[in-house]
Amino acid sequence: MTCICGRTAVPASWRPCMVAIIVFSVALLGILGGVFGVGLAVAAKRFHVDIDPRVERVLGALPGSNCGSCGYPGCEGCAIAIVKGDAPANACNPGGEKSARLIAAIMSVDVGHHEPRRAVVHCKGGRLGARDEFGYVGLSDCAAAMLLHGGPKKCKFGCLGFGNCKRTCPFGAIAMGADGLPLIFEEKCTACGLCVKACPVGIISVLELKHRVFVGCSNPVAKGKEMKDACSHGCIKCRLCVKVTKSGAVTWGERNLPSPDFDRWDDPSEAVTRCPAETFVDQRGSATPSAETVSMAS
Repeated sequence: MTCICGRTAVPASWRPCMVAIIVFSVALLGILGGVFGVGLAVAAKRFHVDIDPRVERVLGALPGSNCGSCGYPGCEGCAIAIVKGDAPANACNPGGEKSARLIAAIMSVDVGHHEPRRAVVHCKGGRLGARDEFGYVGLSDCAAAMLLHGGPKKCKFGCLGFGNCKRTCPFGAIAMGADGLPLIFEEKCTACGLCVKACPVGIISVLELKHRVFVGCSNPVAKGKEMKDACSHGCIKCRLCVKVTKSGAVTWGERNLPSPDFDRWDDPSEAVTRCPAETFVDQRGSATPSAETVSMAS
């Protein structure tokens, strides 16, 4: 028996069975949906976790960069830690004093003193100062270049110059200078520390803004002529900086490099001027490069 379209028609005796199957299927799906819905409702109620309303307010006071420099998984993790009392109101470096004050008001605590900080580069071995050991042709990436004999430079503890730190910075606070060294724009730097983690050589650290003089070398091995052959500004390990610093604030550190006690180092001039390799970076009395001036120059 066929219908007008040419297809086989369903026998009339089958139709009641088919209707029953359809009704049964719909009813079964409805019952299952109801059971699962009740189960989800019970689970949601049983496993409900009360969230302190201050978490949302603290989260709103954070910059939302999710950089992780506070040591917690993103801004939400930091907000939860602050509300629980596991982190201080000024735990967020990128947020700075503004975020710290807002959070302190929400938490009804003292904001404390927030000393501004910025990233610094402990290397002066740019294209003119540091000598190459071989020509490098490969990925423009510091980590990749380091895999090949520690990098193309003779000094295996200096800046490789391929800009991993620049690409990592979410705030546009780093540019690569003409000498191949990173330029840190203090007005944009939030001291988040992402560039510190991105540098495979470990030549970047975060210092308080008030500390304007620091060591511009990270090579703990080479000394004397060997260091001079690798980099004209590398520390030659003469220890003259220790001898001429009358306050005793500069000692010889465990890494075989000068180790200033910044809180006591109120007389850095002798160490800076008498260092035969001009290893120290002196930012006193001179404006550090800004993003605007570098953009105009380029």
